[in-house]
Amino acid sequence: MVVGDVTTGTDVLVIGAGPGGYVAAIRGGQLDLDVTLVEKADLGGICLNHGCIPSKALITATGIAHEAGNAEELGVHADPAIDFAQMMDWKEGVVDQLTGGVGKLCKANGVNVIEGTAVFEDEHTARISHAGEGQGSETIEFEHAIVATGSEPIEIPGFSFDDEPVLSSRGALQLESVPDELVVIGAGYIGMELATVYAKAGSDVTVVEMLESMLPQYPDDLTRPVKKHARSLDIDFEFEQTASEWEPDGDKYVVRTEPAGDTEGEGTELSADKVMVAVGRQPLTDTVNLDAVGIEPNENGFIEIDDRCRTDVEHIYAIGDVVGEPMLAHKASKEGEVAVEHIAGEPAALDYQAMPAVVFTDPEIATVGMTEGEAEEKGYDPIVGEFPFRASGRALTANETDGSVKIVADEESGFVLGGQIVGPEASELIAEIGLAIEMGATVEDIGSTVHTHPTLSESVMEAAENALDRAIHTLNR
Repeated sequence: MVVGDVTTGTDVLVIGAGPGGYVAAIRGGQLDLDVTLVEKADLGGICLNHGCIPSKALITATGIAHEAGNAEELGVHADPAIDFAQMMDWKEGVVDQLTGGVGKLCKANGVNVIEGTAVFEDEHTARISHAGEGQGSETIEFEHAIVATGSEPIEIPGFSFDDEPVLSSRGALQLESVPDELVVIGAGYIGMELATVYAKAGSDVTVVEMLESMLPQYPDDLTRPVKKHARSLDIDFEFEQTASEWEPDGDKYVVRTEPAGDTEGEGTELSADKVMVAVGRQPLTDTVNLDAVGIEPNENGFIEIDDRCRTDVEHIYAIGDVVGEPMLAHKASKEGEVAVEHIAGEPAALDYQAMPAVVFTDPEIATVGMTEGEAEEKGYDPIVGEFPFRASGRALTANETDGSVKIVADEESGFVLGGQIVGPEASELIAEIGLAIEMGATVEDIGSTVHTHPTLSESVMEAAENALDRAIHTLNR
């Protein structure tokens, strides 16, 4: 402890106020724990301020403009103009409303919020350096701690985020104008979501991917409609290429690529006004002095935990991106609840079997539970039901018919094991399948549940009926 420091105590010290940390803090307050939440930047973390929320705001806004300008088939003729500065102001207003709400909820639940940086001094003590010049520091003694420091974007050689044309996803969400030409390095979910945003806003977009397809973690039947739509937006792809360097070219830049790995072929030169690097994220664990508490990240940089979110040091927990894939905001939130409920003596434990994942491309991709292949590997005899959106009355009236709903179930018991959706509102529709897995429902339960007509959710019902060979609006297998 530094002489002159103020020393305080707390039941639970939460380091990081992203969707894992602030949820843990609020839940801890509900459980009558004394909680101190430390955040060096903004409440809500990357997700609310520089990731999930602002990206979805821009996805919505540019999507509206694109739909309005491409609705001649529906008898709508329009040539919408995008005021990008106003769009960004609106996006910031959404962010401010949500982060302000987090602050009010923390206060209402008795959470002590400190703006600053927390560093462990020993297993029960942390030093907090307050944000702002000359604001000093304090020492906090804690009974339990939760590390929720999140992750940061990965840089690649030759493309530093400090370079003028090079952007992280955060930088891409803060542009003041739409670049005429945008090169996106990485065709994962972040790269494809923002490539779609800027293509709809008017950029000429080229995506560079070292593998042979976009969204490589998903099967071709899910990515095919996304790739088709991306090409309709004039997004170009350079697959099996790696970005090697960039250099100025007049008032623009040239990005050079070369064949990835042992791939045959030649490299390319791509013109760009901006270059966004979106090749993944890495855990941010080097800011809290884990050595002081005896925690060592694994070879991939993640903190290992048990099913109560405990680290090797029993009273110190870790949640969110720092504990590994999948790096999802809702996963972090659930881990935050489990951690603080276990601290409070509640019978809480992690269960990832119904953890959904979504890509907010156009159309959206959403998955939960097992695929057919994964079910077979685990010893199930799976049955699969599928329903195409082209057979959905509501999808037709929305003029969004690409994709389908697929449900995987165990043939013997009928229990729903998983689901995969590509199509309109996939991010919303996946929740019904997730609930079915969580509660041990069967395809019979879903198929027998009356769904409102006409809705997209009927497609989930029809997929369940198709698994039972009794779908009405599509041919049964």
